[in-house]
Amino acid sequence: MSGHDLCYLSAGEALARFSARTLSPVELMQAVVARSEAVNPKLNAFTYTFFELALAQARAAEERYAKGEARALEGLPLAIKDFHAVAGEITTLGSKIFEHNRPERTAPTVARLLDAGAIMHCRTTTPEFAHSPVTRSPLWGVTRNPWNLDYTPGGSSGGAGAALAAGMTFLADGTDAGGSVRIPASASGVVGYKPPFGRNPLDRDHPLESLLHYGPLTRSVDDAALMQNVMSGAHPDDICSLRQEITIPERLEGIKGWKIALSMDLGFFEVAPEVRENTLAAAAAFRDMGCTVEEVALDWSYAIHDPYLQYWEGMAATTLAQYLPEWRAEMDPYMAAIIANGAGHKAATQYNCNLVRGEMYQALAPILEQYDVLICPALSTPSVLAEHDLADASFRINGKLTEAYLGWNMCYPFNMVSQCPVICVPNGRSPETGVPIGLQIAARSFDDLRVFRAAAAFEAARPWHGARPDL
Repeated sequence: MSGHDLCYLSAGEALARFSARTLSPVELMQAVVARSEAVNPKLNAFTYTFFELALAQARAAEERYAKGEARALEGLPLAIKDFHAVAGEITTLGSKIFEHNRPERTAPTVARLLDAGAIMHCRTTTPEFAHSPVTRSPLWGVTRNPWNLDYTPGGSSGGAGAALAAGMTFLADGTDAGGSVRIPASASGVVGYKPPFGRNPLDRDHPLESLLHYGPLTRSVDDAALMQNVMSGAHPDDICSLRQEITIPERLEGIKGWKIALSMDLGFFEVAPEVRENTLAAAAAFRDMGCTVEEVALDWSYAIHDPYLQYWEGMAATTLAQYLPEWRAEMDPYMAAIIANGAGHKAATQYNCNLVRGEMYQALAPILEQYDVLICPALSTPSVLAEHDLADASFRINGKLTEAYLGWNMCYPFNMVSQCPVICVPNGRSPETGVPIGLQIAARSFDDLRVFRAAAAFEAARPWHGARPDL
């Protein structure tokens, strides 16, 4: 098997070969390093790399397999987002403000992945303070989509999505406060999971923050389950982390006879024809599996936009407003405006977001009780330029002016109903640009297994694993 082929094994396949001693963690890491050195200059998906250290850790992993002491993720290459604290390692958050920041503690989910034997060989790019659905920052520049370099791999975990699609890692982590796991999953053609709030612990920097979720990005549903099982569970750093544990089984039951709800626009998004066509094809695939699929009217509207944005602005201002006087000229202008706006919000403005969230759930809950899952697009248009301007007043979908920041992001509404699990899976590609198109699958609160069952069934019916960009 060529080094290129090795880079596109699934994580589960790699672990099985490690255990059978037909593949060495060193051999795999060497292939990943060679692939990264060959293609990352085109993509700019990494901030820092640790290739020599990773190879040394791969040799140690090989010894663990020889001794029968391998852990759950032993020897797998892991990309950690440069927004997540790793003790002693520079963690920039995509900002010049934190260019030399070395945290004292590691984020809980990151620590669990490392403790399970995964090997951090790189840090992945993120827009400044993970604020954007495209990945570019004043510190690290523009990250590009491996399927078409003119376009973004999404954000804010864009480096993670690009790295997976390009065969530069086997596992990657992300944070999702408005789609930052699912947006790059959609645009990069990989799997991304937003767990229900509390399932995966947060870090100490974001206490009680129900919009935010740490989650896995992988190239297959099975690999996402493998990673999610390691990341989840109660942790003393997070008072909201759930003590009830859910393990996603290695083999998931089928979904024949399920009732599937379809929302093409979540009530208010303008959806491009290619996205609509692929979503209808996904609905047909579920019907072919023996499911009933019915389009539903979800009573959400653009009225949720401002409360979400105001909440996000207030969250950013709470921790970052202190840096504006000195650093504003060095920041992404859009991020600086988010912080400045948030500093002016009243407490009542913030709490009004919770009222809107409650209203949104009252509209969604009856659908999720009547149907097994809800499916919808992840992005209303798949192909957004890598240099996309979030303040572009001329941005259009179907010829109609569309808000350039959130107007194409069909993920963020589900952060408002944060206890609902949502997974994004590949659903074909744009015939014009080659950029992937993603499908979201959402379920009732805390029902992780239901979305994984639906995602695994869809992946089996519409295989994607093995598709590779031409780099």
